[in-house]
Amino acid sequence: MRNEWEHAHTDYTRPAQRQTPTSLAESESDWRHHLEHSTPNGCLIRNNAMTEALASGKPMYLLHTTKGIEAVRSSRQLHVSTGCLVGALYCSPLVTQRAGLRPHNLGAYLMETKPSTTPLVIEVTPDAPIKPKGIDYLHLGPIHLRTYLRYQSFLTPTENEQLDRAILAGLHTAAPFLDTALRNAAGHTTPAPAFIDMLSDAVAGVPFLGYVYFEVLSEYLMLHSATPETKTYAQVGELNNRLYKRLAFAAVDSMGQLFDLARFNPRHHRLVQLVERIEPALGPGAAEYVRRRLSHLFARTALHPSQDAGSLTFQGADLDTLRKAAPGLIGQMIFREMRYMDRYRHLYHCFEKSKALEAWDYWNTEGIPTPFNGVIPKGEIGINPAYPRAAVRVWTARQDCKGYLHPDEEITAVPTPHLASWWAPPRQRGTPNATDGSQVELVPVARSPIPTRRSPVNGVPA
Repeated sequence: MRNEWEHAHTDYTRPAQRQTPTSLAESESDWRHHLEHSTPNGCLIRNNAMTEALASGKPMYLLHTTKGIEAVRSSRQLHVSTGCLVGALYCSPLVTQRAGLRPHNLGAYLMETKPSTTPLVIEVTPDAPIKPKGIDYLHLGPIHLRTYLRYQSFLTPTENEQLDRAILAGLHTAAPFLDTALRNAAGHTTPAPAFIDMLSDAVAGVPFLGYVYFEVLSEYLMLHSATPETKTYAQVGELNNRLYKRLAFAAVDSMGQLFDLARFNPRHHRLVQLVERIEPALGPGAAEYVRRRLSHLFARTALHPSQDAGSLTFQGADLDTLRKAAPGLIGQMIFREMRYMDRYRHLYHCFEKSKALEAWDYWNTEGIPTPFNGVIPKGEIGINPAYPRAAVRVWTARQDCKGYLHPDEEITAVPTPHLASWWAPPRQRGTPNATDGSQVELVPVARSPIPTRRSPVNGVPA
């Protein structure tokens, strides 16, 4: 179990250490070297403001936005969400400067696009320097599969049969592309336009492919962009998050109502068009990058390390065989297919709390009070609600005309190991405390005001 969580984390300050399937034309280390040294912004993978702040061991200031400030005040709790951070309070970094707390460009974007929310400034004082290990949700498939098999009895026989049929139907639809992706990962070259169109068609059968597709394009844009906006963010150690936000909302009309990457499936012509609208110079290379990078990532995230990517085939394979050969893919498919079950709103906490407990245990053991999205260190960071050795303080914040945040009212509230529900309506004012009574144990510290200035960290303005 611990090995699975280790496998799902990435430390970009150390060489790649994951076990991978055989016959891959390029290793994870090959790709890491290429991305870091052959792209305009590749240096930010290893050396960025967020991971340097983690490694400093100094107090961190994070931005969280909420629509339920009165519920937070009354319950004195901040409930955490699932998703890319498994079970952490979703935040973005803040940088202490003379003029105030400067939001990371991701946080600035969120505040611009969510004007009805209340910004919270959260101070996390760690007990030691934090390992810059990020959770990569694309590698969570084996954990999703193991969790499903462990709690399979929570479903009726009919529900389990329906789930199996849905998975097999999706695999049958997408199998030709899945085999094509493996062949490309092993060195075969499919013309990029044909590859992208096959990928687009396969997303309907295997929605996980939409997530990989989007993450690959996001990586391409953030690492290759050379616009003045991107260069400005790079100067302060940040990748440009606005690029992939523009991509997502342009690609899917209703993404603003439901951010669901299972619907991200542009065909080749549309892909080039989308990228050129964001940054014209990046259009010509986008499709070939997706072909190479997605094939590699699919093989790594879908297959068990014991498998040979050059010989495995999905066409005609039975589900029992694929659970062993491709646990990553089957787990991701089960995780996403279960969301459409009528009873999943009642079972959500059973399955997701189990994973969150394991994640919290791993982070506590590794000394990680603030996990981050490790697909690429772009600024999505969270707070581990079960970490016992960090002090946490929370303030509402006001934003000045230059975009800086200033702590306003301190709130007696902490992140708690309680998952917010996707399905229940928003909590109303006066909602009682969580029934489990669990909360983060705060380390006593002097109640000094937030500093207005801090020394630079490794050359990055702070």
